[in-house]
Amino acid sequence: MGDWSEPDRVLIADLLVRGIIGLNEWERKKKQDILVNLEIFTDIRDAGRSDDVSKTVNYRTITKAVIALIENSSYFLVEALATEIARLVVAEHGVPRVRVRVEKPGAVRFARSVGVDIVRERGDFE
Repeated sequence: MGDWSEPDRVLIADLLVRGIIGLNEWERKKKQDILVNLEIFTDIRDAGRSDDVSKTVNYRTITKAVIALIENSSYFLVEALATEIARLVVAEHGVPRVRVRVEKPGAVRFARSVGVDIVRERGDFE
């Protein structure tokens, strides 16, 4: 691995998915918009030099997995959903470190969205 002070990142920005999230009774019955942003910290120097897809993370595969997770889950807390997304990316896709931001647009009056922003590493899921 490289120096984490300025690590390489693969970005998945503004992924909008509908899923069950929240504490209120109506939130448990009706899917809502959930906005996800990922920063996948991984060394992509070999991929840049070789132009070889096997030397990098497959962002399409990760995106499909995150969409399936959200569409088929029903978390009460955005904290729990963000943690599970991080676990999926790190543990199942071999990524050393990920930043996950999960937001519920329109969840609070007068705010564009509310959410959490977490960073997790392999050691968090061992």
